[in-house]
Amino acid sequence: MTGWRARLGFLIPPGNPTIESEMAEMAPPGVSVHFSRMVAPGAGGTHHGQEERNRTQIEHIDESADLLVKVKPNVMMLAHTASSYTLGRRAETELVQRLQSQFRTPVATAFGSVVAALNVLGAKRIAVGAPYSEEMIRKGKTLLEEHGFAVVNHGGLQNVTNIFDETPERAYRLGRAVDIPAAEAVFLSGLGMPTIAILDTLEQDLGKPVISAASAMMWNALQLAGVRHRIAGYGRLLTSGS
Repeated sequence: MTGWRARLGFLIPPGNPTIESEMAEMAPPGVSVHFSRMVAPGAGGTHHGQEERNRTQIEHIDESADLLVKVKPNVMMLAHTASSYTLGRRAETELVQRLQSQFRTPVATAFGSVVAALNVLGAKRIAVGAPYSEEMIRKGKTLLEEHGFAVVNHGGLQNVTNIFDETPERAYRLGRAVDIPAAEAVFLSGLGMPTIAILDTLEQDLGKPVISAASAMMWNALQLAGVRHRIAGYGRLLTSGS
């Protein structure tokens, strides 16, 4: 049976080509990954129109979740950190609670996974990098601060034409650029930007924990599904298995 250990469901932006391959790569044996695309205008991946796309995805999320729940996932993840930045803390909590009640399935967000991961790592002073506009990054910074973290440095990836065309090498350079000695951990936001290939290397070079929205989301999805599995190669978070 497919997903005999667990089935993980992800609600993803319509134009994102990165999430499916990264989740499949990190999934342990016996864990299957399943996807439903959300509704948003245009091809996506650009700074222009991002807020409108976020709001449209949220507005139509029930339709996407209704399709995903048909594969009977053990957990459903909103796989888009910027949607949480648009929602804000209270509206995100209300959305998760409503979807859980409606679909009778554990529901979490990529951003909520980041919060949980940083708490497990014991990191309160965070450096943040993202391929977003400055306005969107500041929304993310504010949301992290509302959850009790100190964002000691933040920065955006330069010269972004389309987030979906970015590379792991550029994600690595972004992580190095935003890190400062005061940061206890580095967080790379943006699930359209490939990150998982460079997390181990970046951790070794910086000498501190590095997580991305992708690694945190897989870690939390496994926790919620009751799968305890140490996954090597993607940073210390996933090697904890707890």
